[in-house]
Amino acid sequence: MSNIKPEDFFKNIISHSKEYGFIFPSSEIYDNGLSAVYDYGQLGAELKKNIRDYWWKAMVQMNENIVGIDSAIFMHPTTWKASGHVDAFNDPLIDNKDSKKRYRADVLIEEHVAKIEDKINKEVEKAAKRFENFDAAMFRSTNTRVKEYQDKIDAINERFKTALNANNLDEVKQIIVDLEIVCPISGTKNWTDVRQFNLMFNTSTGAVTDETNIIYLRPETAQGIFVNYLNVQKTGRMKLPFGIAQTGKAFRNEIVARQFIFRMREFEQMEMQFFVKPGTEMEWYEYWKQTRLKWHLSLGLGAEKYRFHDHLKLAHYANAAADIEHQFPFGFKELEGIHSRTDFDLKQHEQFSGKKLQYFDPELNQSYVPYVVETSVGLDRLFLSILSSALKEESLEGGDTRTVLSLPPALAPYKAAVFPLVKKDGLPELAESIMKDLKFDFMMAYDEKDTVGKRYRRQDAIGTPFCITVDHQSLEDKTVTIRDRDTMKQDRVAIDKLHSILTEKTSLQSLLRKL
Repeated sequence: MSNIKPEDFFKNIISHSKEYGFIFPSSEIYDNGLSAVYDYGQLGAELKKNIRDYWWKAMVQMNENIVGIDSAIFMHPTTWKASGHVDAFNDPLIDNKDSKKRYRADVLIEEHVAKIEDKINKEVEKAAKRFENFDAAMFRSTNTRVKEYQDKIDAINERFKTALNANNLDEVKQIIVDLEIVCPISGTKNWTDVRQFNLMFNTSTGAVTDETNIIYLRPETAQGIFVNYLNVQKTGRMKLPFGIAQTGKAFRNEIVARQFIFRMREFEQMEMQFFVKPGTEMEWYEYWKQTRLKWHLSLGLGAEKYRFHDHLKLAHYANAAADIEHQFPFGFKELEGIHSRTDFDLKQHEQFSGKKLQYFDPELNQSYVPYVVETSVGLDRLFLSILSSALKEESLEGGDTRTVLSLPPALAPYKAAVFPLVKKDGLPELAESIMKDLKFDFMMAYDEKDTVGKRYRRQDAIGTPFCITVDHQSLEDKTVTIRDRDTMKQDRVAIDKLHSILTEKTSLQSLLRKL
């Protein structure tokens, strides 16, 4: 779909997701549903589970010093006071008075900078076509126009960083005014002042609603790890460095929730907090940056779709932070964050709880609060990155086209589909016996409706890596035709070889071994 405009391609992803049972708008039968909330359909739930399983196995099963937990969504409200979320978990918001649309002020500025970066990239691409032995780094550092663009970016970023660190919202607005940023809807610069908005949802426990019973829906899963740090360390007899991993739902009252499942109010995180000796955190920070990038690259979506982005403004708990960004249809955006959180969280929980959360180091014969390096990826964003990279429209011989979802086979909802060539002559019975044998170890689909060609197209569209066709020859020699989704090549194989073929091609081991 390379010739389609990014915005049109994104619409195709959304419509494809609904048409084939991946993602539905939540409670859609009521006034078109609830904004910025989505349900995963029958295929979406399988794909999401497979992504989650791959992350868990790579993080927990493959690392002897990382264990997993599942903490509660509800936590003692003081948890969020200690973590800083009650006082500092805010987004800077700004409204356009003409369109009545609300935006995150920081995103408006970041998108303006991204447009300048696009100009630099276009200059580099043009120059690369003119010269054979082109040195991109040299061109970026010497070309006058590129240097002017980069100087603009650096000046904006420095000014923006200073304003954010000082929480100077007037200056943030002034940056938007000075850059002449317009509302994408109205095209005007008629902006309100910038103000902070806390993102946490709150509710109450018990039968009586008053301030003493206020409780929060967790805005992140990390704090469940920190408050259980000592429980895990002692019961697991863990020695530094070690990690605690967790997946689960988190909730943020996003005012500017858009771009499908990229930014939602209810979403799922996959986080790992790695506890280390103070002074070694930067070494581990670099290690986890490269390790997590390698994990993403193992999916085979293309190395050019990923890049690192260092944070301009560090969170109150961090001394280093970077994002792994992915090239979504709407540009490079954050996919996973790697943060060096220092000892902030454990010390805050020590202070607010009155309980010691220290580690006794037998080598040093002393106790101290560990430092933490965090990896945090949004499962829904990861789902979208895989889906958008996999969806393709291909031209075939004879002028036909096909829609194919080239998912990594290990993540595909169905590993294979079984077809009887016709619904008679004993072919359905043999096909069903093959299906029953394989479904103990693989998610399988069975289809006997329409021509085989149409059945292939249906499976291509939902990402099934292999289609197994049972024909009359199958009755004679116990062989079947197996078709590869991506190449469309068909091979004749023995029925008793199918299990080993699918294991080799579609198991999570095939991805894990790349790590």
